[in-house]
Amino acid sequence: MEFAPPDRPRRKPSLTPMIDVVFLLLVFFMLASRFGLDAVLPLPLAAGGGAYNGPPRLVDIAPDAITLNGAPTGDLVAALSPLMTAPTDMIVLRGRDGTDLQRVVTVTEELRAAGFTAIVLME
Repeated sequence: MEFAPPDRPRRKPSLTPMIDVVFLLLVFFMLASRFGLDAVLPLPLAAGGGAYNGPPRLVDIAPDAITLNGAPTGDLVAALSPLMTAPTDMIVLRGRDGTDLQRVVTVTEELRAAGFTAIVLME
């Protein structure tokens, strides 16, 4: 008579090493990520409707074009210069449908680099 060795109960795999790896990955990504603002774009809040004087300066920012007072323009800074009496005159920016935020920020940075300080963003 042949007797087979008794079946050993199967061991369940230990989850401890996997949990350790998950926590190490969690700590790594928490330490490697940056929490904070990359860049801040200062825009004045036009509360109470500040004093607007001079000719209209409404800049429409579309995904494919920029218009000043409804007329398409290639160089926005050159087109704004005759309408401005001082760099502190208010310029109103309006994003059109389909325009991404980065395009609005780029136009705002161009205006700030040209020396214009009173830029108002409207919805």
